[in-house]
Amino acid sequence: MKLILKEDVEKLGNKGEIVEVKDGYGRNFLIPQKKADFATKAAIRAYNDQQKIAEKKEHAAMAKAEKLAKKLSGQSVTAVVAAGEDDKIFGSVTNQNVADLLKEKAYDIDKHDITLPENIKSLGSYKVSVKVFKSVKAEVTLWVIKE
Repeated sequence: MKLILKEDVEKLGNKGEIVEVKDGYGRNFLIPQKKADFATKAAIRAYNDQQKIAEKKEHAAMAKAEKLAKKLSGQSVTAVVAAGEDDKIFGSVTNQNVADLLKEKAYDIDKHDITLPENIKSLGSYKVSVKVFKSVKAEVTLWVIKE
């Protein structure tokens, strides 16, 4: 029985592949679990059309992300914190703080997409990596200054 996989199946194949399986495995497991569909000509054509549409959307999202990364790369944000002796700050500056500072500049970035170079516990300048899209990253300068 020939099937088109709708998702990755371990030890069988990846999403979109046409695989040959035994009738029982296909009818009793793959098709009821919605992991596969019969590999008819119409189903193959429909799957290929869906792939083309998904690739176009992915390409458009990548272009949009690259524009945003270019805008972000030149930005710098300033965190004003309370500091004690030796320029040690009370607490630390977190990726949530950086996300809030970027939100003030009208960039809606999730805190999970921000990577700090280290635990920021002293005043100074830091380079912060921001993941905009899958492989698109931007670098923002973070200034930590005393109140």
